Amino acid sequence: MHLERVESLTSSTTHLFRLLKWGRTLARHGALQGIERDSLTPPNVRRLVRVARFGLRMPAVPDYAAAMQEIGPAAIKLGQALATRPDLVGVDAADNLRQLQDNLPPEPFARIKPAIEAALGGPVEQFFASIDPVPVGAASIAQVHRAVTTEGRDVAIKVLRPGIEEEFDRAIETYEWAAAHVELLGGEAERLRPRLVVAYFRQWVRRELDLTREAASASELKENMIAEPGFYIPEIDWRRTARRVLTLEWLDGIKLTNRDALIAAGHDPKALAEILVRGFLRQAVIDGYFHADLHQGNLFAMPDGRLAAIDFGIMGRINRKARMWLAEILYGLITGNYDRVAQIHFEAQYVPSHHDVAEFATALRAVGEPIRGLPVKEISVSRMLDSLFTITRDFDMQTQPHLLLLQKTMVMEEGVATALDPDINMWETAEPFLKEWLRSELGPEAFLADKMVETVRALKRLPDIIRKIDASYPDPSAAPPPPPLSQVTMIKRPAWLAGALTAILAAATGAAITAALLLR
Repeated sequence: MHLERVESLTSSTTHLFRLLKWGRTLARHGALQGIERDSLTPPNVRRLVRVARFGLRMPAVPDYAAAMQEIGPAAIKLGQALATRPDLVGVDAADNLRQLQDNLPPEPFARIKPAIEAALGGPVEQFFASIDPVPVGAASIAQVHRAVTTEGRDVAIKVLRPGIEEEFDRAIETYEWAAAHVELLGGEAERLRPRLVVAYFRQWVRRELDLTREAASASELKENMIAEPGFYIPEIDWRRTARRVLTLEWLDGIKLTNRDALIAAGHDPKALAEILVRGFLRQAVIDGYFHADLHQGNLFAMPDGRLAAIDFGIMGRINRKARMWLAEILYGLITGNYDRVAQIHFEAQYVPSHHDVAEFATALRAVGEPIRGLPVKEISVSRMLDSLFTITRDFDMQTQPHLLLLQKTMVMEEGVATALDPDINMWETAEPFLKEWLRSELGPEAFLADKMVETVRALKRLPDIIRKIDASYPDPSAAPPPPPLSQVTMIKRPAWLAGALTAILAAATGAAITAALLLR
C-alpha cells in the first residue's frame, strides 16, 4: 500500500513537471491568455496558469501553432486535433491551430534504413533497387523517401520515426492525467468532456502509428472512389508495407499550394475545384467515409487533369442515421423549418431532454435567418456550422467529435476549393449529389425499404422484448460509441492542503526562476 502511494506520487510529480514545462512554452507564446481571462476557468487552474507565465513577456496576439510546434511531435498532433474543437479552445485559437505546419527536421538515413529492414524483415536490397537518402518530407510521426522497387516501379516509402511510439505514450499519459483532474472540477469543464477528447486523440494517434491501418484506409477509399474517376487514390504496395513502413505508388504532380504553377502547366483551377468538391461530397455524404486532412499539401494535380490525394492517417466515418439527420438539419436551416431542425436535435439526443424544443428552435432561428434571402453562392456551409456550434453551451449539448471532424474537414475543403476558384458556387456544385442522396435516403422508396427492414428486425427481437417488457429502450444516439477512458491515478490529499500546495509550487517556481536569472 505504501509503495503504491509512493509510485502514485512520483507519477503525479512527473506529470506536474511536464505540464509546467509545457505551460512555460505556451505562456511564452501567449497561448494561456484565453484560459486566464475566461470567466468560466476554475480558480485553481487560473492560479496554475499564473505560475506558468511568471516572469515571462507575452506577445499581444497569441500564437498557439508556434507553441505546439516548439513543444514537439505529440503537441503538434494534439494541436491538429484541437483545431477541430472551436467549442473547446475558441474560434480564434482553432483558426490559428489550423495553420499548424507538421514539419520537423528529418531523421538521418542511417537510422531510417535499419527501421525499414526491421519492419520488412530483410535487407533493403531485397525490396528496393534504390532509395533516395534525402527525404521529400518529414513530419512529426514519419518521413517519406522516394525509391525504386526491384521491379523498377517508382514508389514513396513512409517510415515512422524511431522511438516515436514511446514519446507519444509518455505525452498522452500526461494529457490523460491532466484531463481527469480538470474534469473533476465539474461545470463547464465536465460538459466539454476533456477525458473523452484525449481518449479520441489516443485512438487517432494509434491509427496513425500503425501504417498498415493507413494503407487499409487508402485501399478502402480507392474502392469507394471508383465512381469518381477524376479523384485518384494511389495504389498500395502491400508486399512492402508493414506496421512501421508504408509503400505506395509515387505520384508525379503539382501541389495545389502552387496555383501559378498549376496554371502554367495548363491545369484549369475551376475544374480542379469542382473535382475536389464532388470527391469530398461522395466520401462524406454518400459513403460516410472521408479523408479528414484534405489540405493543399495533401492534394496534387496530375498531368492528365485528375486530382490525387495522399496521407490517409486521419479518416472520418459518419453512420447513415447521422448523415440523414445532418442532411435534414442543413435543409431545414436553408428552408427556414426551424421547428423540424430542433426536433431532429432532440431525436438525435444532441440536446438534453430537460430543455424546451420551442426555445431551441428560436435559437436556431438566430442562426438561420441571417442567411435567408442571400444568393445561394454567398451561403457558406462551414460558417453556418460554426454558428450552430456557438449555441451548444446554452443548451448543455455534449460535443459530438464525429461531427466536429466533419465540420473541420468541410472548412478546410471549402478553403482549398475557394483558393482554386474564388467564384465557385459550393451549393450548385454539390446539388447533383445532395439531390440524389436526399431522394435515395429520404424518398418514398427508401422509407418503405427502411420500414420493411425495421419490421423484420422487430419481429426477430419480439421474444426478447416480451421477456424484458419492463426495460427501457431509448433510441440510439447518432454519435458512435465513445472509446474507453484510461484509468488515471488521482491526487488524493486533504482539502486544507490545496492552498498550501499551490503556495509551495508557486514559491518553488519563483525561486528557480530567480536563481536562473542570477546565474546568467
